[in-house]
Amino acid sequence: MKLALLGYGRMGHEVERLAMAQGHEVGVRLDADDNPAGAGITAAAFASIDAAIDFSVPTAVFENIDRATDVGVPLVVGTTGWDDRIDEVRRLVDERDAAVVYGANLSIGANLFFRIAEHAARLFDAIGEHADYDPYVLEHHHRNKVDAPSGTALHLAGLVTEAISAKKTIQAGNPEAAIDAEALHVASLRAGTAFGEHTVGFDGTADTVKLTHTARSREGFAAGALLAAQWIVGKKGCFEFGSVLDEILARNGTRGSSSAR
Repeated sequence: MKLALLGYGRMGHEVERLAMAQGHEVGVRLDADDNPAGAGITAAAFASIDAAIDFSVPTAVFENIDRATDVGVPLVVGTTGWDDRIDEVRRLVDERDAAVVYGANLSIGANLFFRIAEHAARLFDAIGEHADYDPYVLEHHHRNKVDAPSGTALHLAGLVTEAISAKKTIQAGNPEAAIDAEALHVASLRAGTAFGEHTVGFDGTADTVKLTHTARSREGFAAGALLAAQWIVGKKGCFEFGSVLDEILARNGTRGSSSAR
Protein backbone atom coordinates (compact mmCIF):
# COMPACT_ATOMS: atom_id res chain seq x y z
CA MET A 1 0.00 0.00 0.00
CA LYS A 2 0.97 3.63 -0.45
CA LEU A 3 0.06 5.51 2.73
CA ALA A 4 -0.33 9.08 3.96
CA LEU A 5 0.44 9.93 7.58
CA LEU A 6 -1.57 12.74 9.19
CA GLY A 7 0.41 13.67 12.27
CA TYR A 8 4.11 12.89 12.24
CA GLY A 9 4.97 12.75 15.91
CA ARG A 10 6.02 9.68 17.86
CA MET A 11 3.02 7.64 16.69
CA GLY A 12 3.45 8.75 13.09
CA HIS A 13 7.08 7.69 13.14
CA GLU A 14 6.15 4.31 14.65
CA VAL A 15 3.50 3.73 11.97
CA GLU A 16 6.06 4.58 9.30
CA ARG A 17 8.66 2.21 10.77
CA LEU A 18 6.23 -0.70 10.93
CA ALA A 19 4.68 0.10 7.52
CA MET A 20 8.08 -0.04 5.84
CA ALA A 21 8.91 -3.29 7.66
CA GLN A 22 5.70 -4.77 6.24
CA GLY A 23 6.56 -3.65 2.72
CA HIS A 24 4.30 -0.61 2.48
CA GLU A 25 5.33 2.83 1.24
CA VAL A 26 4.71 6.20 2.89
CA GLY A 27 4.03 8.77 0.19
CA VAL A 28 2.81 11.73 2.27
CA ARG A 29 3.74 12.94 5.75
CA LEU A 30 1.82 15.89 7.18
CA ASP A 31 2.51 17.35 10.59
CA ALA A 32 0.56 20.22 12.18
CA ASP A 33 2.67 22.92 10.51
CA ASP A 34 2.18 21.32 7.08
CA ASN A 35 -1.53 20.77 7.44
CA PRO A 36 -3.40 23.71 9.04
CA ALA A 37 -7.16 22.99 8.97
CA GLY A 38 -6.50 20.03 6.65
CA ALA A 39 -5.13 22.29 3.90
CA GLY A 40 -2.33 19.86 3.07
CA ILE A 41 -4.82 17.15 2.05
CA THR A 42 -5.37 17.89 -1.63
CA ALA A 43 -6.47 15.78 -4.59
CA ALA A 44 -3.09 16.32 -6.26
CA ALA A 45 -1.01 15.35 -3.22
CA PHE A 46 -3.16 12.29 -2.46
CA ALA A 47 -3.70 11.10 -6.04
CA SER A 48 -1.69 7.88 -5.57
CA ILE A 49 -2.50 7.30 -1.88
CA ASP A 50 -4.36 4.07 -1.01
CA ALA A 51 -5.22 5.05 2.59
CA ALA A 52 -4.39 7.68 5.20
CA ILE A 53 -3.71 7.15 8.91
CA ASP A 54 -4.41 9.92 11.43
CA PHE A 55 -2.46 10.15 14.68
CA SER A 56 -2.66 13.94 15.00
CA VAL A 57 -4.44 15.91 17.75
CA PRO A 58 -8.16 16.00 18.66
CA THR A 59 -8.68 19.53 17.32
CA ALA A 60 -7.39 18.54 13.87
CA VAL A 61 -9.36 15.32 13.36
CA PHE A 62 -12.61 16.69 11.94
CA GLU A 63 -10.84 18.86 9.36
CA ASN A 64 -8.66 15.91 8.35
CA ILE A 65 -11.73 13.70 7.92
CA ASP A 66 -13.49 16.46 5.99
CA ARG A 67 -10.60 16.83 3.53
CA ALA A 68 -9.78 13.12 3.20
CA THR A 69 -13.38 12.16 2.47
CA ASP A 70 -13.60 15.06 0.00
CA VAL A 71 -10.63 13.78 -2.03
CA GLY A 72 -11.84 10.18 -1.78
CA VAL A 73 -9.06 8.67 0.35
CA PRO A 74 -10.00 6.03 2.98
CA LEU A 75 -8.96 7.18 6.44
CA VAL A 76 -8.03 5.38 9.66
CA VAL A 77 -8.30 7.62 12.75
CA GLY A 78 -6.28 6.59 15.79
CA THR A 79 -6.52 9.97 17.51
CA THR A 80 -8.96 10.17 20.43
CA GLY A 81 -10.74 13.01 22.22
CA TRP A 82 -12.99 14.15 19.33
CA ASP A 83 -15.97 11.86 20.00
CA ASP A 84 -18.37 14.78 20.41
CA ARG A 85 -18.33 15.15 16.61
CA ILE A 86 -18.84 11.51 15.68
CA ASP A 87 -22.43 12.08 14.47
CA GLU A 88 -21.19 14.82 12.12
CA VAL A 89 -18.52 12.49 10.83
CA ARG A 90 -21.00 9.70 10.15
CA ARG A 91 -23.25 12.07 8.19
CA LEU A 92 -20.26 13.36 6.20
CA VAL A 93 -19.07 9.85 5.36
CA ASP A 94 -22.57 8.80 4.26
CA GLU A 95 -23.09 11.91 2.12
CA ARG A 96 -19.77 11.43 0.32
CA ASP A 97 -19.94 7.64 0.08
CA ALA A 98 -16.56 7.64 1.80
CA ALA A 99 -14.68 5.29 4.13
CA VAL A 100 -13.46 5.89 7.70
CA VAL A 101 -12.31 3.56 10.48
CA TYR A 102 -11.98 5.03 13.98
CA GLY A 103 -11.41 3.60 17.42
CA ALA A 104 -10.95 4.43 21.07
CA ASN A 105 -7.85 2.23 20.84
CA LEU A 106 -6.41 0.62 17.69
CA SER A 107 -4.41 -2.02 19.56
CA ILE A 108 -5.57 -5.52 18.67
CA GLY A 109 -4.89 -6.69 22.23
CA ALA A 110 -6.86 -3.80 23.70
CA ASN A 111 -9.85 -4.59 21.49
CA LEU A 112 -9.82 -8.22 22.59
CA PHE A 113 -9.57 -6.85 26.14
CA PHE A 114 -12.78 -4.87 25.48
CA ARG A 115 -14.59 -8.12 24.75
CA ILE A 116 -13.16 -9.81 27.85
CA ALA A 117 -14.14 -6.87 30.08
CA GLU A 118 -17.64 -6.74 28.63
CA HIS A 119 -18.17 -10.46 29.19
CA ALA A 120 -16.84 -10.18 32.75
CA ALA A 121 -19.24 -7.30 33.49
CA ARG A 122 -22.17 -9.40 32.30
CA LEU A 123 -21.09 -12.25 34.58
CA PHE A 124 -20.91 -9.92 37.60
CA ASP A 125 -24.31 -8.47 36.71
CA ALA A 126 -25.80 -11.96 36.43
CA ILE A 127 -24.62 -12.92 39.92
CA GLY A 128 -26.71 -9.99 41.14
CA GLU A 129 -27.74 -9.83 44.78
CA HIS A 130 -25.80 -12.96 45.68
CA ALA A 131 -22.53 -11.01 45.74
CA ASP A 132 -22.08 -7.25 45.84
CA TYR A 133 -19.34 -6.12 43.43
CA ASP A 134 -18.76 -2.48 42.55
CA PRO A 135 -17.09 -1.95 39.14
CA TYR A 136 -14.63 0.82 38.28
CA VAL A 137 -12.19 1.85 35.55
CA LEU A 138 -8.66 3.13 36.22
CA GLU A 139 -6.22 4.34 33.56
CA HIS A 140 -2.58 5.50 33.59
CA HIS A 141 -0.86 7.38 30.75
CA HIS A 142 2.26 9.50 30.29
CA ARG A 143 2.09 13.02 31.67
CA ASN A 144 1.86 14.66 28.21
CA LYS A 145 -1.37 12.97 27.10
CA VAL A 146 -3.82 15.73 26.22
CA ASP A 147 -7.17 14.07 26.99
CA ALA A 148 -8.41 12.63 30.28
CA PRO A 149 -10.03 10.23 30.74
CA SER A 150 -8.58 8.41 27.76
CA GLY A 151 -10.88 7.36 24.94
CA THR A 152 -10.12 3.76 25.85
CA ALA A 153 -11.22 4.30 29.47
CA LEU A 154 -14.48 5.91 28.38
CA HIS A 155 -15.15 3.08 25.93
CA LEU A 156 -14.56 0.52 28.67
CA ALA A 157 -16.84 2.47 31.00
CA GLY A 158 -19.55 2.45 28.35
CA LEU A 159 -19.29 -1.32 27.94
CA VAL A 160 -19.50 -1.86 31.70
CA THR A 161 -22.48 0.45 32.25
CA GLU A 162 -24.33 -1.24 29.38
CA ALA A 163 -23.70 -4.64 30.96
CA ILE A 164 -24.34 -3.86 34.64
CA SER A 165 -27.89 -2.81 35.43
CA ALA A 166 -26.96 -1.07 38.72
CA LYS A 167 -24.76 1.48 36.91
CA LYS A 168 -26.61 4.25 35.08
CA THR A 169 -24.00 6.96 34.59
CA ILE A 170 -20.24 7.51 34.29
CA GLN A 171 -18.39 9.86 36.66
CA ALA A 172 -14.82 10.82 35.76
CA GLY A 173 -12.19 12.57 37.85
CA ASN A 174 -11.74 12.76 41.61
CA PRO A 175 -14.95 13.84 43.33
CA GLU A 176 -14.77 15.94 46.50
CA ALA A 177 -17.67 14.03 48.01
CA ALA A 178 -19.05 10.50 47.87
CA ILE A 179 -19.78 9.21 44.40
CA ASP A 180 -23.35 8.40 43.40
CA ALA A 181 -24.18 4.71 43.96
CA GLU A 182 -25.44 4.42 40.38
CA ALA A 183 -22.31 6.02 38.89
CA LEU A 184 -19.35 4.11 37.50
CA HIS A 185 -16.14 5.84 38.59
CA VAL A 186 -13.44 6.40 35.95
CA ALA A 187 -10.13 7.62 37.41
CA SER A 188 -7.12 8.90 35.47
CA LEU A 189 -3.44 9.07 36.39
CA ARG A 190 -0.95 11.17 34.39
CA ALA A 191 2.67 10.48 35.29
CA GLY A 192 5.93 9.38 33.74
CA THR A 193 6.13 7.80 30.30
CA ALA A 194 3.46 5.05 30.42
CA PHE A 195 2.14 4.08 26.98
CA GLY A 196 -1.21 3.20 28.48
CA GLU A 197 -2.55 0.92 31.20
CA HIS A 198 -6.26 0.28 31.71
CA THR A 199 -7.86 -1.68 34.53
CA VAL A 200 -11.46 -2.74 34.92
CA GLY A 201 -12.03 -3.73 38.52
CA PHE A 202 -14.89 -5.36 40.40
CA ASP A 203 -14.50 -4.62 44.11
CA GLY A 204 -16.42 -6.82 46.52
CA THR A 205 -16.58 -7.35 50.26
CA ALA A 206 -14.74 -10.67 50.15
CA ASP A 207 -12.42 -10.11 47.19
CA THR A 208 -11.52 -7.98 44.20
CA VAL A 209 -11.20 -9.00 40.56
CA LYS A 210 -9.00 -6.89 38.25
CA LEU A 211 -8.59 -7.14 34.50
CA THR A 212 -5.70 -5.09 33.11
CA HIS A 213 -4.35 -4.31 29.67
CA THR A 214 -0.86 -2.78 29.55
CA ALA A 215 0.64 -1.40 26.36
CA ARG A 216 4.40 -2.03 26.28
CA SER A 217 5.09 0.20 23.27
CA ARG A 218 3.41 2.12 20.47
CA GLU A 219 3.82 -0.82 18.11
CA GLY A 220 0.45 -2.32 19.02
CA PHE A 221 -1.39 0.86 18.00
CA ALA A 222 0.61 1.10 14.76
CA ALA A 223 -0.07 -2.56 13.89
CA GLY A 224 -3.80 -2.07 14.40
CA ALA A 225 -3.79 1.08 12.28
CA LEU A 226 -2.08 -0.73 9.41
CA LEU A 227 -4.48 -3.66 9.69
CA ALA A 228 -7.41 -1.24 9.51
CA ALA A 229 -5.88 0.61 6.54
CA GLN A 230 -5.65 -2.63 4.57
CA TRP A 231 -9.18 -3.63 5.59
CA ILE A 232 -10.88 -0.32 4.68
CA VAL A 233 -9.69 -0.12 1.06
CA GLY A 234 -12.63 -0.83 -1.23
CA LYS A 235 -15.23 -0.42 1.53
CA LYS A 236 -17.72 2.40 2.09
CA GLY A 237 -19.00 3.57 5.46
CA CYS A 238 -17.99 4.70 8.92
CA PHE A 239 -16.72 1.77 10.99
CA GLU A 240 -15.57 1.34 14.57
CA PHE A 241 -12.28 -0.61 14.74
CA GLY A 242 -14.11 -3.52 16.36
CA SER A 243 -15.69 -4.23 12.96
CA VAL A 244 -12.26 -5.07 11.57
CA LEU A 245 -11.69 -7.66 14.30
CA ASP A 246 -15.25 -8.96 14.06
CA GLU A 247 -14.64 -9.91 10.42
CA ILE A 248 -11.41 -11.72 11.33
CA LEU A 249 -13.02 -13.48 14.31
CA ALA A 250 -16.03 -14.52 12.20
CA ARG A 251 -13.69 -15.87 9.51
CA ASN A 252 -12.07 -18.04 12.16
CA GLY A 253 -15.34 -19.18 13.64
CA THR A 254 -15.37 -16.99 16.74
CA ARG A 255 -18.24 -14.63 17.48
CA GLY A 256 -17.22 -11.01 18.07
CA SER A 257 -18.58 -8.64 20.69
CA SER A 258 -22.16 -7.47 20.33
CA SER A 259 -20.97 -3.96 21.15
CA ALA A 260 -18.62 -3.59 18.16
CA ARG A 261 -20.00 -1.30 15.46
